[in-house]
Amino acid sequence: MTVEEVAVRRRPRNRRQLVVDAAGPVFSELGYHGASMEEVAAKVGITAAALYRHFPNKYALFVECANLMVDRLVSVIDVFDEDAFLTDLLPALAQISVEHRASGGTYRWEARFLEPEERRELRAKFTVVVDATAEALEREFGGGRTRLRAAASLGAVGSITAHRTPIARQRAEDLLVAAGLGVAAVDLDDVAPTASRVRLPARAAAVSRRAEILRAAILLFARSGFHHVSMGQIAAAVGVGSSAIYRHYATKADILAAACLQAAGSLEQAVGQALHGVHGAEEQLEALVAAYVAYSFENLELISVAEAEIMGLPPELRRPVVLAQREHVELWEQRLRAVRPDLDARAARTLVHAGFGVVVEAGRQLRWRDEGDNRDVVTALVLGALTSAGPTAPS
Repeated sequence: MTVEEVAVRRRPRNRRQLVVDAAGPVFSELGYHGASMEEVAAKVGITAAALYRHFPNKYALFVECANLMVDRLVSVIDVFDEDAFLTDLLPALAQISVEHRASGGTYRWEARFLEPEERRELRAKFTVVVDATAEALEREFGGGRTRLRAAASLGAVGSITAHRTPIARQRAEDLLVAAGLGVAAVDLDDVAPTASRVRLPARAAAVSRRAEILRAAILLFARSGFHHVSMGQIAAAVGVGSSAIYRHYATKADILAAACLQAAGSLEQAVGQALHGVHGAEEQLEALVAAYVAYSFENLELISVAEAEIMGLPPELRRPVVLAQREHVELWEQRLRAVRPDLDARAARTLVHAGFGVVVEAGRQLRWRDEGDNRDVVTALVLGALTSAGPTAPS
């Protein structure tokens, strides 16, 4: 037997799956552009050359990773009967999300780097999950806007993939299921005016060249992604030569860092204004949620850039942005624990991120149309996720 034959026999039969399982967390942590085939190979314990025997390039590996989590969720749906209730379905979906939280960000954020055809296929799979969840919700809870509540409920459950809060697996699953069921139980037929009444601080006019560059860059980053935008494109959008950009920002990463810090600062100002003069724990929590929802609807591009592109920053520029984001989460934790003293810090943080997940998925379902009672509806759904200890279906 030759050395080559021995190597083949020793190669695990599930090597391809091992590669995908290792690649998911790498893509989630570093982003599509920051990840490398060499790093994935090192995680598996093989050479890059061996990795290329399974995947011809990084994009092919990325496509499979982006689909893996949704495929797992679809497989859960397939196990249940057509008459399943949400209280049966949601724990199984939460279990998958928690078990594979390290790789879930690949489909939540990085999937925007898929080519149009692959993106449509991924969206179709997620539609299957939303449809099944909506049907289970309708059978158990009834009420209006079933699909919106279903998507928001899944946003709460899937939020565990968007942060690294250390928490025991079963505790995380219980919290996410309670949050998802809390969303499902919200009556949206008559929501109270909350976020629709929020008046955010006026946006500062872009009176300087530096501000004009930043505003143009945010729109381009939101539309095309940080890595696909050049300094030349930013200059063209402002109407200046490329050299003029470098007089204000040394690198494209400096522009992104400025955008992220602007998002954090603007949100802090909005929340501070909303909480001013508000007394009572429940009232403060509602004001905080309403301000965040209102800010999300009015600053979608800025928020999407700050949250989705932060991995494009080098560590020294990322650090102050992460610090600002943590301070905002801590504010939510404090307000939530004042309402729910049963929660410890980790549980509260997990639920806060579940609330953020509700905003993202509900906003997407509403296509971020800032009209009617959409802001109030999203606020009600977030409060349902935060304050529910796990409702039961109406009798």
